[in-house]
Amino acid sequence: MTDIAFKKRVSVEEVEEGVTFQPKFDSNGLIPVITIEFETNEVLMHGYSNEEALRLTMSTKKAHYFSRSRRRIWKKGEKSGLFQNLKEIKIDDDQDCLIYYVNLEGKKASCHVGYKSCFYRKLISKNGKYDVDLEFTENEKIFDPKKVYGNLPNPTKL
Repeated sequence: MTDIAFKKRVSVEEVEEGVTFQPKFDSNGLIPVITIEFETNEVLMHGYSNEEALRLTMSTKKAHYFSRSRRRIWKKGEKSGLFQNLKEIKIDDDQDCLIYYVNLEGKKASCHVGYKSCFYRKLISKNGKYDVDLEFTENEKIFDPKKVYGNLPNPTKL
């Protein structure tokens, strides 16, 4: 654990217009994190952090998250080598959502499925209306997840 202490939230004015970092964690002790590649502004992933993971990210400058499915902190890249080196952290107006700007280390990928971004598909609009069909926005995987992770169970709950 690091010695970084987050300030208590004392007023809406201080939270919204002040200069003190006062992150608001939800009832499960989590705060959402959007991760963006610093050089390209490409959205790489969405995850969650708890207080300890946020402190670790701030002190080590390596992105750490809290896995809701595994119920533990994980350092991005600890198994795969696909580290996210922190360049900047932004917080929204209510201080209840973070953006990590990172440089990618290793194979320049972030998604456990093998693509650069976890957002490798988009909804298709037909005749001006969205339906349930998806289209790939990334055509090629950067790495083979079975070689990197082995036969791990899919972390996404169905």
